[in-house]
Amino acid sequence: MSKHSKESSATPPEKNYITPSGFRRLQREFEQLRGPTRREVVAKLSEAAAEGDRSENAEYIYRKRQLRQIDSRIRFLMKRMAIAEVIDPSHHRGDRVTFGCVVTVEDENGKVTKYQLVGVDESDPKEGRISYRSPIGRALVGKRADEEVTIQVAVGTRELTILSLEFPSGESGAEGGPTIADAMLAAQQELAQNPADETDGSDEETAPAEV
Repeated sequence: MSKHSKESSATPPEKNYITPSGFRRLQREFEQLRGPTRREVVAKLSEAAAEGDRSENAEYIYRKRQLRQIDSRIRFLMKRMAIAEVIDPSHHRGDRVTFGCVVTVEDENGKVTKYQLVGVDESDPKEGRISYRSPIGRALVGKRADEEVTIQVAVGTRELTILSLEFPSGESGAEGGPTIADAMLAAQQELAQNPADETDGSDEETAPAEV
């Protein structure tokens, strides 16, 4: 197969749907890792390297591995921001569950729970944020208040009744920092200038679990 054929048949990257606040969390982690965290590790690596024989220097080996992990995570975050499709739920006009919507549900035992349907990079069940691609997320999307949904779980099924929908306002931006659009563009430009080599397999190690 020719190079042109390979390029034309390549699958485009899947869009990374994310809320404005979710994007800001990625951005803050990226800036923290790339700035203070990385500088601190580089300094400690230099100190360890000055101690002598690196082959038996446990601190040097540890810091070098730590720096590789940080750089891997930085690149992963940069890739995710570069393909982000930021969706502000407050712009939705309708009465159905959509991406970013906060859904209040009641189960068959009368327990009331709130879920926000978010992207895979921002899901955190303990905080009530679940992926729109999760079993609960897929069951809720497109439904209205007062509708019931059945969800298949490991021990059988769950019956949920939708009580109400909320469409929270997106986070407008970081105080004095770049806009979301600027941050996305910067990530895209840096990736274009520094493409990954063929051995870059870090995404699989640093990708979030889908819940």
